[in-house]
Amino acid sequence: MEAKPKRRIVTENGDTGEDLVLATLIGNGDDVGPLVRHAFEMGRPEPLVHQLKNVAKKKETEIEDLCKTHYEEFIVAVDELRGVLVDAEELKSDLATDNFRLQEVGSALLVKLEELLESYAVKKNVTEAIKMSKICVQALELCVKCNSYVSEGQFYHALKTMDLIERNYLKIIPLKVLKLAIERRIPVIKSHIEKKVCSQFTEWLAHIRSSSKSIGQTAIGLIASARQREEEMLERQRKAEEQNTGGLGESAYTLHVEESEQDSVLKFDLTPLYRAYHIHTILGVPERFRDYYYSNRQLQLDSDLEISYGQPFVESYQTFLAQIAGYFIVEDRVIRTAGDFLLADQVETMWETAIAKIVLVLENQFARMDSPTHLLLVKDYVTLLGATLRQYGYEVGPFLDALDKSRDKYHELLLEECRKQIVTAISEDSYQQMVIRKEADYENNVLSFNLQTSEIMPAFTYIAPFSSMVPDVCRIIRSYIKGSVDYLSYGVNTNFFSVLRKYLDKILIDVLNEVILETINNNSIGVAQAMQIAANISFLEKACDYFLRHAAQLCGIPSRSVEKPQASLSAKIVLKTSRDEAYHALLNVVNTKLDEFMKLPENINWITEEMPQGPHEYMNEVVIYLETVMSTAQQILPADALYKVGVGAIEHISNAIVSTFLSDTLKRFNANAVSAINHDLRVIENFADERYHSTGLDEIYKEGSFRSYLVEVRQLINLLSSSQPENFMNPVIRERNYNTLDYKKVATICDKFKDSPDGIFGSLANRNTKLTAKKKSMDMLKKRLKEFN
Repeated sequence: MEAKPKRRIVTENGDTGEDLVLATLIGNGDDVGPLVRHAFEMGRPEPLVHQLKNVAKKKETEIEDLCKTHYEEFIVAVDELRGVLVDAEELKSDLATDNFRLQEVGSALLVKLEELLESYAVKKNVTEAIKMSKICVQALELCVKCNSYVSEGQFYHALKTMDLIERNYLKIIPLKVLKLAIERRIPVIKSHIEKKVCSQFTEWLAHIRSSSKSIGQTAIGLIASARQREEEMLERQRKAEEQNTGGLGESAYTLHVEESEQDSVLKFDLTPLYRAYHIHTILGVPERFRDYYYSNRQLQLDSDLEISYGQPFVESYQTFLAQIAGYFIVEDRVIRTAGDFLLADQVETMWETAIAKIVLVLENQFARMDSPTHLLLVKDYVTLLGATLRQYGYEVGPFLDALDKSRDKYHELLLEECRKQIVTAISEDSYQQMVIRKEADYENNVLSFNLQTSEIMPAFTYIAPFSSMVPDVCRIIRSYIKGSVDYLSYGVNTNFFSVLRKYLDKILIDVLNEVILETINNNSIGVAQAMQIAANISFLEKACDYFLRHAAQLCGIPSRSVEKPQASLSAKIVLKTSRDEAYHALLNVVNTKLDEFMKLPENINWITEEMPQGPHEYMNEVVIYLETVMSTAQQILPADALYKVGVGAIEHISNAIVSTFLSDTLKRFNANAVSAINHDLRVIENFADERYHSTGLDEIYKEGSFRSYLVEVRQLINLLSSSQPENFMNPVIRERNYNTLDYKKVATICDKFKDSPDGIFGSLANRNTKLTAKKKSMDMLKKRLKEFN
């Protein structure tokens, strides 16, 4: 506290400013190094040394002053220090005594302490040894357990045990030998486990392949049962529609099988696959196992896709397709239940390979088949396969496309088979009206095909207007429709009615109609056959509506949509044309037979001198024949056909008489011959009138009676019998009485008319005045006709 005033005194006694600064720095304990460095850098160290010396002198002076100030206190402190020194010597002596005593007592304790420390060391070593032993024992126990799992085939537990050893024990096993032994054995055991698992999995692969056929057959069987139930339901609804108790409407029916139902039925064990994949995952090589599985399954698929040519395909197709179905059902189950084991792209690749091969096999086999039944069987099974695999998400469109490509081939085979049946049915037909004695037969042969002519059930025995060929052919066409629907069902087109209609027209036009025309054009056909064929065609034409309606029902199309006139089959028009052809053939046969009966140039004496008393004998045969034809036609043919037959026969007789007069073989005829022809013509006219009225045709064809088709020959006979034939040239009389006669024909016929015989006997014959006037009139007609021509 007194030093600071002293510094102020020094300063006041003449210190320079630099000395004051330096003293202050030294007094405060500051670093004077920068001042020294600066002085030497400036090259002026002497002033600094001088200043330092001044400072040192000043400090010495201050020390002397301080010592003088505290001298007495210092003396007292020295005395006290000497007293403390004496006490310290005493304390040192006491300490030495206490230390000696302590050494005597502590020697025994030190020995005990060393013994205790040694015991602690032994205990620590023993504890460590026990701990190490426990670790080794536990590790060995796990090794024993692992060996037991391996021997028992519990590879998953074995791997988990080895993983536990590696993770928790291998690093802390204190025994190096044991540690090395375990480290060497673990890879060996893992390799052994992998081989055993692969061996077991290979056995499972062989087992699952052998089971694929059964799996596929079971799955396809479920689809087939569901399809059968659906068809039975549709059949019940069709019957209900036919009974007007309900309709199908335009509902669409689809085959649906619950996947859970299939899974519950299709039981196959994938545990070996799961186990093998899990073990390989634990082993750290899941990719290698996935590749192993995929490559082996690919090889199995390639083998399954190979067909045996030593056995007909129609006998092996079910096994072949069921094997493929089972294969992909297994793959679907794997991809759904095994996590990320199998990729969807891998299954898709296998499926694309399989479907391409199957389509190729189907196309080749379809091309070789010559039986529609075989082709239909394969087609049905392929659609079942497609429906089965579609449930598992596979694209089956190429299957259906392949079936659609073979559609025409199937129908060609079916058409040819039905052609043979139709040819047999028509060729073996008796051409006699079918006799039905029982109601059941009536239902089977008439009602089944809508061939009834009345809604009232007839009395039995019933004679149908058609022969047995008609229901036989209807059954063949119905079976054709069923076969066509069976093939087209469950295909690419769900609405295939238009396609079925095209094939229906084809069999009716290209087969049935052609066979009928061949029969009609056969020269050996008789009147009864031609008439029955014409009647049969009428009913077949009527059956076309039934065929179309039946086809619509099988396709699930409402009947009302095909009952419109514009919806009828083209075959109906073609059959109508063939019916007209049959009528034409019938008329040809009838006319040919009439020509045989009449033979006018041979049966008539054209220059007879005797006046005829009645018709010629041949006319009785003609009438009897016409009676037979018309009676039979009335029983068999419809009214329009009956009318055509009657008109055709009457007109042919008229034309035949006129043609005979015009024939070059007839050189001349007289009035007696004309009178005889007049008697014949009256017989035909009476027959025509009687038949026209008795058959009821007069109510239908009021303007065109049978007699009207005899008008030409009647006018000709009237002209030749007239007393004034020259009136033919009178326009009014000709228009009234001879409007159908042609000038040239009349001229030709009149030139042949010789009322008196030539020769000497003719010149001597007596002629009455009436005949002479008629002859003059005839000569005048001839002259005027020649002038006209």
